[in-house]
Amino acid sequence: MNSLVGKGINVLIVDDSAVVRQVMSDLLLADSMIADVAVAADPIFAMRRMEKSWPDVVLLDVEMPRMDGLTFLKQIMEKRPTPVIICSSLVEKGADVTVRAMSAGAFGFITKPKAGLKDFLLDSANDVVSVVKAAASAKLANIVRKPQPSAVKPPPITRSAATRLPLRKVVAIGTSTGGTQALERILTSLSEQPPGIVIVQHMPEKFTEMFAQRLNSLCRIEVKEAADQDVVLPGRALIAPGGRHMQLVARGNGYVVTVNDGPLVNRHKPSVDVLFRSVAKTAGADAAGFILTGMGDDGARGLKEMRQAGAVTFAQDEQSCVVFGMPKEAIEMGAAEQQVSLDDVAPTIENLWRH
Repeated sequence: MNSLVGKGINVLIVDDSAVVRQVMSDLLLADSMIADVAVAADPIFAMRRMEKSWPDVVLLDVEMPRMDGLTFLKQIMEKRPTPVIICSSLVEKGADVTVRAMSAGAFGFITKPKAGLKDFLLDSANDVVSVVKAAASAKLANIVRKPQPSAVKPPPITRSAATRLPLRKVVAIGTSTGGTQALERILTSLSEQPPGIVIVQHMPEKFTEMFAQRLNSLCRIEVKEAADQDVVLPGRALIAPGGRHMQLVARGNGYVVTVNDGPLVNRHKPSVDVLFRSVAKTAGADAAGFILTGMGDDGARGLKEMRQAGAVTFAQDEQSCVVFGMPKEAIEMGAAEQQVSLDDVAPTIENLWRH
């Protein structure tokens, strides 16, 4: 964990937009914890600057001349692992590159619109500053870059195998910052036959679709962005779509999810609390809840409701978190029955109802 208290945070902004560089610099320097902000118009200039003075945090655009952000990110991680926040536009191409950047070790991301950029950045000043501060104090070593899985996906679960498992058992997972890497490690470690899994990962629209598709290509289980009325099945993980809330409802002898619009909850949509509360109400003691790495407190109250309804509840331990925000809130609130390291989550899921 970086110890930057007292000396301030040094930030480097790498973006070919002069507007972004200026506005980002101004809003960051307005915070007393930001000591200095340097700028570069592309990765070539950025690396020259970094060789003279290495920053604590890098804000990196993904679409730039001379070298793209993903290539530059990989160079940074090979040379000197550093918290990198990806700045990406809300388009399909940007979403795909950002998801790949997160897998390559990026700390987090900030989305930006194609139009109205200056006003958007000013309106989002608190969020930008918060994520930079979180990055500066994050446990970067926990964004583990494991060996690349085989390009050939393992055989998928068969329907006959899935139907032998109990349909009334469900696992709910909530996560935010650091969660993309955490979920990849968990879901790729599962066998073909875990209980049905429902997930909220704080991500915008388009990003969740790309994220689910990538995980589906790597995992033995089926991973998909949830659609309204999707059935929760053993061997399947449903990820709440960006910009929509997801809830669990009973259907026959099992469950489906509903996906709908609604107001932000804890400043998020999808919200972990919305999912967890529905799981508490619908599944009760037939559920297990996991709250993983992330900023803020979304999910803590919902996890407590799950525990009160008889579910077994877990919080990721501080040692294995990238950001110990959401799990810490859940632990302090008495919502988490047990703490678990990231590497133990998949085995725990496999063994929940084995006996």
